[in-house]
Amino acid sequence: MEFQMSAADTRGQIVEAADRLFYERGFEATSFGDISSVTGLSRGNFYYHFKTKDEILEAVIERRLVDRSAMIRAWEGGQPADRISRFIEILLVNQTKIMAYGCPIGTLCVELSRLGHAAAPASVGLFGLFRDWLRRQFEALGRSEDADALAMHVLMRSQGVATLAATFKDEDFVRREVDDLKTWLAAQAPVAP
Repeated sequence: MEFQMSAADTRGQIVEAADRLFYERGFEATSFGDISSVTGLSRGNFYYHFKTKDEILEAVIERRLVDRSAMIRAWEGGQPADRISRFIEILLVNQTKIMAYGCPIGTLCVELSRLGHAAAPASVGLFGLFRDWLRRQFEALGRSEDADALAMHVLMRSQGVATLAATFKDEDFVRREVDDLKTWLAAQAPVAP
């Protein structure tokens, strides 16, 4: 008996393959043929779901938003500093991939911005998701007045670490920076009067 994939399964398979290839090779360097080859789907089946690479990109960005939203929901619970630490630890959890390809969000945002691509603002929404979440965590930590600046600091540091990790392939550097960022975080709790 031959297994038939549903249209939603096929579409999901295409988006998953495109997501991986856009991360590993870049959006511009990935062709329809590359994605079709990885999925093993015929061109006709492929074009049934997506007419353009931009349509696939839109679906990839949406998938990343859904996945990252689920990830931060899973971090809820505990103290605000613990939740922020979970974000910082992404650098360790994904260290192998980050050292090979950089940050999946950062690399996509930079590439689309460089290309002047119409999807660049949508990709920035991925960083916006983390920025807003981190801001709320710093507010819960008692740092309402500068919560957004602190959130941006964590994003900036994590992106810098990801960029240098991909450049130098230095695992010890990543660990030191994560530890340093956690030490910095511990110092951000307001001082009791």
